[in-house]
Amino acid sequence: MKLQGPAVVFAALLPALFLNSPSIQAQPLKVDFSGYRAKSGVTIQQNGAQLRATWPMVKGEYGVLALDLTPNAPLITELGTAPSARGNSTPILRNVNPNTILTVGTRDLTAPAGWVAFFDDPPKRPYQSYLATLSKQSVRVESQGQHSTIIIDGLTAGPFSGDWRFTLYPGTRLVHAQAVISTQRDASAILYDTGLSSPTPSWSSVAYMDNQDKWQRTGNSDAATPVAVRYRSIMAQSGGGTVAVFPPPHAYFYPLDFADNFKFAWQGRGFRELINEPGFGIRQPLEGDRRHVPWVNAPPGTVQKLGVFYLLSRGNAQQALGDVRRYTRDDHFPKLDGYHTFSSHYHVEHTLDFAAQQKAQNTTGVPRGLEEPGFVKTLKARGVDIMHLAEFHVGWTPEMRAKRLEWLKAMHDECARLSNDQFLLLPGEEPNEHLGGHWLSFFPKPVYWTLTREPEQPFVEQVAGYGTVYHVGNPTDVWNLMKAEHGLMWTAHPRIKGSIGQPDGYKDSDFFKSEQFLGGAWKAMPSDLSKPQLGTRVLDLEDDMANWGLRKYILGEVDVFKINLDSELYAHMNVNYLKLKQIPRFSDGWQSVLDALHNGQFFVTTGEVLIPDFSIGGKESGQTLRITGTGTPVQANLQWTFPLNFAEIVSGDGTRVYRQRIDLSDTRAFDKRTLKATADLSNRRWARFEVWDMAGNGAFTQPVWLEK
Repeated sequence: MKLQGPAVVFAALLPALFLNSPSIQAQPLKVDFSGYRAKSGVTIQQNGAQLRATWPMVKGEYGVLALDLTPNAPLITELGTAPSARGNSTPILRNVNPNTILTVGTRDLTAPAGWVAFFDDPPKRPYQSYLATLSKQSVRVESQGQHSTIIIDGLTAGPFSGDWRFTLYPGTRLVHAQAVISTQRDASAILYDTGLSSPTPSWSSVAYMDNQDKWQRTGNSDAATPVAVRYRSIMAQSGGGTVAVFPPPHAYFYPLDFADNFKFAWQGRGFRELINEPGFGIRQPLEGDRRHVPWVNAPPGTVQKLGVFYLLSRGNAQQALGDVRRYTRDDHFPKLDGYHTFSSHYHVEHTLDFAAQQKAQNTTGVPRGLEEPGFVKTLKARGVDIMHLAEFHVGWTPEMRAKRLEWLKAMHDECARLSNDQFLLLPGEEPNEHLGGHWLSFFPKPVYWTLTREPEQPFVEQVAGYGTVYHVGNPTDVWNLMKAEHGLMWTAHPRIKGSIGQPDGYKDSDFFKSEQFLGGAWKAMPSDLSKPQLGTRVLDLEDDMANWGLRKYILGEVDVFKINLDSELYAHMNVNYLKLKQIPRFSDGWQSVLDALHNGQFFVTTGEVLIPDFSIGGKESGQTLRITGTGTPVQANLQWTFPLNFAEIVSGDGTRVYRQRIDLSDTRAFDKRTLKATADLSNRRWARFEVWDMAGNGAFTQPVWLEK
């Protein structure tokens, strides 16, 4: 046993990762190939106790995964490369164990949020950590489209059980390794660490790029330690090449307020005192940012897929990391003709920092160190064209009330100073007053307003130094302000956090039904690794609002606090691609940005999947189509990095939601396609489109509205 955090942690301290029951006969298992199809492009053969898989990675280079099916032996005999499917291989790593440490805590289901939790803290309650063990009970191979999966039954981790899977994708250097587990235990919240280890390491060094962009290397005898890495990747290098280990870029990371780099990789011997042998891999910090740390939902009966990728390269660590970076386009949202990227909901509190530093440095100018703040540099590096702030999210204080107009002016001035022809920084707030729950404000120009209105105070007045100033004290005032200044508002993190029960609670209000209320914002929370897509909480809200008969839209939000140059921001990001001809100049106002949102002329993405063009019956998102028959054409131009999983045409009739799934398992990595389908929308009022890849990344459009 081992004391950890606030609880006694049960540690299955085993001499090897995969131990086997004495009742298992010491003879190779017969592999079930009934679900295997050679046309998947993966060649898999059994030779006694060894199961060998090869697949084409690039022209003239094949990946090799060899497994040992006998008890007690390391599961992976070889990770390597070969010149052909049956050619002699060059090993990169030999005799390695895939490993998973599962930490199991509890979700507080007595709280109103239940499973839809953010303000919950499993690490403050008893939890246990388990080293997964595999008894190699049975093995089968299944193929789907352009990939095949090897499934080894007999995996257990505390109250969870299931199997270990390796999925191979022709055209990639990837081995997708997953511990696939479930439990009947209620109220489980989980985290997992994973990686590769060996009693006799065949790699010469472990390498990674640290979060200062410097390369670091270490040997095999060091005591295990967490390390901060770029691109969420850590690599082992040998004479045969390099194996990089990295997680699904977004799905792996549970939501937090801060996007700091919390050392998401590990290397060395004795990791968490559970993996005794040398190894390397990825990890999740149990304590997070020490604020609200919700972990990952694991409801009873759900099948949780705890995944990681191994990337095989004949090159060195730098070359391997270059291949990893392609999957997230260097953690960058690429340019698309006719679009500009818009990212919303940032509590960086630059205005308050600016004022505090002016006072500390006794200056009325730009304080030293804030000439170009780190958050601006970081957003530019991620490919964001337009950034929408959510300032003054620090609580309602007398000082905030007294200095509100002064600080609004400072925010407007700083947004103007930090904007240029390539980057537009826009003022915004999360006021959280008057409407119920949390919401964001967005205006097409600088607007001065207060969040209180005294009994005899006018709604609008002229104030020296600020011009027109509005005072709002109730929902009607807020709505009148938005109408007067052509603004938009929407529910921040709907149905979770401070918006539990919203916008449902005010869906019949005049302000919500109005054109000034856009809808809600999407983020991948809560986390649940049993689902093949992210953020179903808000996707369901989009469908509900459309079935309510309201033309509302969902934009992507990031909702994080301080951002530094070494932040792990991309993992928590999404972005909106707005149909805009150009980035507006701050001095001219940015009505075109609000118009694109108001008209639904955008799609939301985590970055790996893009939808440059989409139409239903020739109509784009936000437009109205008159339905004349039972077969309506749906067309979407898609671009992606990871192989795709599926697309869905989602529609509704005012009561029910319908999903037409399109299998995309025939896709390969780094490709594009014009997808064409036909849907029966004859009795529907709206329809939208979403697409997801094998790593859980995705993109979705706004609805097309349907009429007869």
